Amino acid sequence: MKVTFLGTGTSQGVPVIGCDCEVCTSTDPKDNRLRTSAMVEWNGKTIIIDAGPDFRQQLLRAHVSDVSAILMTHEHNDHIIGLDDVRPLNFKHRKHMPVYAEPRVQEELKTRFAYIFDEIPYPGAPRIILKNIDNQSDIVIDEILIKPIRAMHGTLPVFGFRFGDFTYLTDIKSIAPEDLAKVNGTKFLAIDALHHSEHHSHLNLEQALALIEIIQPEQAYLIHISHRMGLAEKVNGTLPKGVKLAFDGLSFFL
Repeated sequence: MKVTFLGTGTSQGVPVIGCDCEVCTSTDPKDNRLRTSAMVEWNGKTIIIDAGPDFRQQLLRAHVSDVSAILMTHEHNDHIIGLDDVRPLNFKHRKHMPVYAEPRVQEELKTRFAYIFDEIPYPGAPRIILKNIDNQSDIVIDEILIKPIRAMHGTLPVFGFRFGDFTYLTDIKSIAPEDLAKVNGTKFLAIDALHHSEHHSHLNLEQALALIEIIQPEQAYLIHISHRMGLAEKVNGTLPKGVKLAFDGLSFFL
C-alpha cells in the first residue's frame, strides 16, 4: 500500500494570497502547500481522501488517471469544492464516481452541487454515487478495508480513516477515548497540526505532539499546516524523533 500526500496546507493554502511572510515567500517547495488531501493506492486501486479546490491540480501533478472512490472527512469547502473535477474520470472510464460521506455531508453536497443531483442532470454533469459512512461500520472498497474514526473539528463531527497500519486524522481538535482506541497500533499517522497557537477547532503543534505521544506510531506526519507554523526546514529540526511535517508529494509504503 502506498500513501501520497496530495496537499498539506490549510483552507487558504500556502503561500497565502497577499502575504509576504518568510514562509509564503520561501523558495523551498516544502513550504508550498495545496489544500489538505491524500491518496492511498493498493493493488491497482486508488482512493482519494477529500476533494478540495486544488483537486484537479493535485491529480494532474500526481499523474492520476483513475480513482476508485473518494472519502469525505467533512463538508468544509477546502475538502469538497473540487468535486466537479471528477468529470474527466467519468468520461474516460464511463462510470460513476463513488463518494463516501456521512448523511449530513451528503446533504451539503446536494446543496452545493445541486446540478449534479437534479432528477434530470444536464449532459456533461459529474456522475456520482453517494455511499454512506457511519461510526459503527467498516468500509470495503475493492477488498480494501477502511475503518472510519470519529473525531471533533471544534463542535463539528468529522471522520478520519484507518487503512491497516495507516491512520489519517485531519481537521480535528479532540477525539473521544473510544474512538482513539481504534487508532491503537497504527504504525503511520497523519494528524492535524495547524500552527503553534491555540485554535478553537484544530490541534496546534503542542496538542498534536501530545496526542502522538499517546498513540505512539512509528512515524507521524503533521498535516493541514498554516504558514504560521514556520519554515519546514526550521520546524523539522525542533520535532521529536519519528515526527515531521508532511509536504505535498511525500509518499511512503506500508
